[in-house]
Amino acid sequence: MSSDWIDISVPLRNGMVTWPGDAPFERTSTLEIANGDPCNLSQICTTAHIGTHMDAPRHYLEAAAGMETMPITASIGRARVIEIHDPEMIRISELEPHRLAKDERVLFKTWNSGHAWKSDEFQEKYVHIDPEAARYLVECRVQTVGVDYLSVGGFDSGGPETHRILLGAGIWIIEGLQLEHVEPGEYELVCLPLKIIGGDGAPARAVLRKLVL
Repeated sequence: MSSDWIDISVPLRNGMVTWPGDAPFERTSTLEIANGDPCNLSQICTTAHIGTHMDAPRHYLEAAAGMETMPITASIGRARVIEIHDPEMIRISELEPHRLAKDERVLFKTWNSGHAWKSDEFQEKYVHIDPEAARYLVECRVQTVGVDYLSVGGFDSGGPETHRILLGAGIWIIEGLQLEHVEPGEYELVCLPLKIIGGDGAPARAVLRKLVL
C-alpha cells in the first residue's frame, strides 16, 4: 500500500480495552513452529464490536439487516474528517457550520483519539453523539458516521437512543477509529468490515488518503 495512506484502525491485541461486559480480545497459539509443528497457527475469540468495527442495523433493531447487507459504497469513497472541539459531546451547534450534505461519509475527530485510546481501561466519559445531533445527521441524510471511540452514543445516557436513530435511518456506523494524527479535511476512505451473515457488527480495517482538491 502506498505510503500516503493513513491507517486509522486500532490494532487488536490481548489486553486491549473493550466495552464493559463484552468478550475481550484473546489470541492464543494452537500450533507453533518452535514446538515442532508444521506452521504457526492461532485462534481468536472476541466480541464482534472490538477495536475498529462497524455496526449493522441488527445491533439495536430487532430483526433488522445484518452485516452482510452493507453496501460497499457505505464505507469506500470520499469522506470528510471533522474536528470536534466540545470536550463532552458532538452537538448540533458544532455540526451546523459544516453544512453536511446528502450521502456524505463523516468521521468525527474528538478528544477521544488523543486521550481515551491511551488507556487499556474503559473510559466511561468520552465524546459521543447526543440524540439530538443524531437526529440532525438523519435530517442531513448522511450515509455513514464514524467516531473515535467504542460507541457513537454515551455510556451512561442516550447510547441506545443514538444508535437506534442512526441505524433506523439507514446510516452505517463506524466505531473505534484512531484519528489522532489525521488533520480535518477531505479524504478517500476505505473501511471493510468482515462479511458476517446475520452479524450485528464486525471488526474492520480502515484507512484514509488525503484528497487533493
